[in-house]
Amino acid sequence: MLLFALRLLAALPLPVLHCLGRLAGRLVYAMPGRYRRRLRANAAQAGYPQPAFARRAAAETGAMIMEMPKVWLRPRQCAQRIVADDAVVQAAVAEGRGVLYLTPHLGCFEITARHVMRYGPITVMFRPPRAAFLAPAMEAVRNLSGLRAVPATMQGVREFVRALRRGESVGLLPDQAPGSGEGVWAPFFGRPAYTMTLAGKLATQTGVPVILGAAERLPRGRGWRIHCLRLPEPLPADAAAQAALLNHHMEALIRRFPQQYLWSYNRYKVPKGAPPPPEPESQEA
Repeated sequence: MLLFALRLLAALPLPVLHCLGRLAGRLVYAMPGRYRRRLRANAAQAGYPQPAFARRAAAETGAMIMEMPKVWLRPRQCAQRIVADDAVVQAAVAEGRGVLYLTPHLGCFEITARHVMRYGPITVMFRPPRAAFLAPAMEAVRNLSGLRAVPATMQGVREFVRALRRGESVGLLPDQAPGSGEGVWAPFFGRPAYTMTLAGKLATQTGVPVILGAAERLPRGRGWRIHCLRLPEPLPADAAAQAALLNHHMEALIRRFPQQYLWSYNRYKVPKGAPPPPEPESQEA
């Protein structure tokens, strides 16, 4: 039933999906609660305290949710709406070492992997849905010819390493809050955020180039523009320095179109069992 509903949504034109999503996003934001408080607090932390910005960010979150069925089920049609300068990607792929793609919760993060798979197979990591009945539908829409999804487990990490050693590409969301022991505290928009160490470990262990990418949602349902930044090599040896470098570049990418970042995500939570965040440095008089 869920897959049938997704197919119905995927049949709608992209401008209609975006319009419906933005309307729904604004309606949800209009209701007082934790969602609105967190969105406004996180946006303000990054320097965007204006209520109008928060409303637009909520609208873009709705557009992101509504476009997913079309991206999942009609990837070829969506690919025709992508604007991209792939020089950074092509140069990295040509080196033959494999590529680690990092895509934050920015814009249409589901379409970036579907775009770069034209340059070779890619394995992406995802967290299985908590509701078991959603798993078959999610598996059906996430796995394509040339794109394979693996769970965010040790088995998934091993699959990542194997793919990179074959010279293939892998992709993950670098701003997901990791579990205890899987991250370090690093500044993110001026506040400590528990940041995954997996990306740095994969890059240093396999020696692959790291590309930070995002798909900006274009106005009036025209499609998406792909943005790519290649992280400098070599990465710092220290895990905390790696995480700080990654967050710094994520901030720069987010500021290109900040209203499309998922500000409502609980980026600053303290995972169970994780050490407490560092205290802010005291200012001397």
